Amino acid sequence: MATRFFTQQKLTWLIIGLIFAVGVDVGWRLRRSGSDSQVIPPAEAKPVQTPEDLARLGKAFAAIAQAVIPAVVNINTTTIIPGHSTFDDPFFRDFFGGSSPFGDFFNEPERRSTSLGSGVIVSPDGYVITNNHVIQGGSEIKVSLADKREFKAQPIGTDPTTDVGVIKIDGRNLPTSNWGNSDNLAVGEWVVAIGSPFGLNQTVTAGIVSAKGRTDVGISGYEDFIQTDAAINPGNSGGALVDVGGRLVGINTAIFSKSGGYQGIGFAIPSNIAKSVMDELIRHGEVVRGWIGIIVNPVTEDTARRLGMSKAEGVVVTTLYRNSPAHRAGFLPYDVILEINRQKVENPGHLRNIVVQTKGGETLKFKIWRRGRQIEAEVKTIPKPKIANGQPAPGI
Repeated sequence: MATRFFTQQKLTWLIIGLIFAVGVDVGWRLRRSGSDSQVIPPAEAKPVQTPEDLARLGKAFAAIAQAVIPAVVNINTTTIIPGHSTFDDPFFRDFFGGSSPFGDFFNEPERRSTSLGSGVIVSPDGYVITNNHVIQGGSEIKVSLADKREFKAQPIGTDPTTDVGVIKIDGRNLPTSNWGNSDNLAVGEWVVAIGSPFGLNQTVTAGIVSAKGRTDVGISGYEDFIQTDAAINPGNSGGALVDVGGRLVGINTAIFSKSGGYQGIGFAIPSNIAKSVMDELIRHGEVVRGWIGIIVNPVTEDTARRLGMSKAEGVVVTTLYRNSPAHRAGFLPYDVILEINRQKVENPGHLRNIVVQTKGGETLKFKIWRRGRQIEAEVKTIPKPKIANGQPAPGI
């Protein structure tokens, strides 16, 4: 027992000695290391934005608004719906001898419907760009400027396909908005929307570019929208979307909403498209676009599997118009268009945007998937024809 106790006691003191020695050595090494290097104190925490930064940002937005507001107008469109009488029908006219036995009881009087929207003055002599749906069918168009002046406007032309409309007021040396290059916009960049939501003239909201190149939204026939979270509400249509330099980069056109009010998603026609359409409307009264005579749908996983494709890509031809350029070039239903002019076709909107820009007369090169193999085809576009009611033919 005495021997065992002595042995355990020696072992305990030995372990304590080793721990002490290791501690002294580590301490000496740390002290030596610390003397050879400079201890860097932690950086002082700074706020991401100082009050001065916020003040500068606020002044920047104020400067943008001050520069652009004079060129943004309120548009009041009145549509006159003629009155009529039930007895104008030939049957009643013959039966009652051309007059109503009940006086004006069955007569419906003339009605006047008004709508509000916005527009942007883009030339000193009074050309104003807006949306087609703001002025379409208008019998009377009144334009109100920020300085309270009012003008009667004359329609110059509309393009339902892009939802662009152009009107003209009789003015001189009017304030204008400078065109910007919408292709230079980047996602995340600040933008400012100016218009007359709910008739509240020259309302300014700010946000960022949420996305570019939005297609297949279901708003118009030709879609390549700028998406923004700058608040856009009914009445903002046709107003200005400007960049931080105050340059016009878009024409506000629609919102994505289940309630009819602002929900954080608005769309604007890029300025490069809007200006091109406006110039054609002023020169020719209409816009000419290319057409090859097909209707297409996206390729789903199920469609790709049934057509023997290894993956879902391109767009599939679902309708082919007889004697159209595509039909004459040998296209067949269920052909899958993979590329056009060596560009991969992402979706129907992408294909449509390439074709319509040709304006007719340009030859396009296609890569197609057909019955298990890839083939190539060339199609010469034609100006998009009109159907019986004067509307553009459907399809691409």
